[in-house]
Amino acid sequence: MVISGCGSSSTAGNKDAGASSPAASSTPSGGKASGSASALDEIKSRGKLVVGVKYDTKLFGLKNPTSGEVEGFDVDISKALAKQILGDENKIEFKEVTSKTRIPMLDNKEIDMIVATMTITEDRKKQVDFSDIYFKAGQSLLVKKGSPIKSVADVKKGTKVLAVKGSTSVKNIKEKSPDATILEFDNYQDAFSALKAGQGDTLTTDNAILYGMMAQDPGYEVVGEPFTDEPYGIAMKKGESALVDAVNKGLKTLHDNGEYDKIYKKWIGAEPTK
Repeated sequence: MVISGCGSSSTAGNKDAGASSPAASSTPSGGKASGSASALDEIKSRGKLVVGVKYDTKLFGLKNPTSGEVEGFDVDISKALAKQILGDENKIEFKEVTSKTRIPMLDNKEIDMIVATMTITEDRKKQVDFSDIYFKAGQSLLVKKGSPIKSVADVKKGTKVLAVKGSTSVKNIKEKSPDATILEFDNYQDAFSALKAGQGDTLTTDNAILYGMMAQDPGYEVVGEPFTDEPYGIAMKKGESALVDAVNKGLKTLHDNGEYDKIYKKWIGAEPTK
């Protein structure tokens, strides 16, 4: 089923965002040292949740050029979690992250958590603790309508594939199409602009993101079946078990009370897969 650059601008109070099935993905390791404040305690003391979201990913996190606010599925899920944790969805600040900057910003405590189309992987579990799965996606291909590329099987030697630095998509396409030429960009907007400028034959990332690009420009289409499973999780610093538990409790509540389904349908346009 989405795109812009990296920066530190922030916006409080945005519109709803969705997620998907609640299967547990990882177990937080360790805990806070005795006497040190947990991330959850710090958030409650501060009275504000600081969340890293994408500003360039239509349907999930995209900055509205008119209002200046970032909007999307991830944004609405974040606001709903702020309401669960702090009692008010407006007690939130958004900071822009990209696939490349999100973990460093979390490590530097610039943000409390990452809600940014982040696929749960074993390698990433070594760096962060993940919530339960909140959205299920799969990697696909975006091409100009009429392209001879109809599936990943058509990505061969001589094919120029556009992707984003720091994403799992680069590793996956190299494994699926080792003879293709991979061109990496800092963000989705740059990659999509490059595709439209004819610098590549196809753009690859999660289908959720690609559907957002397709909505922006109907001259492009997503082709073939997804060739990976991309379960999205909310990332927090290692050892912050209290915060992970609070987020998972909040996600369960959103599923149980139907709010998750409303957010999902608002942005994705269908009912979530159960």
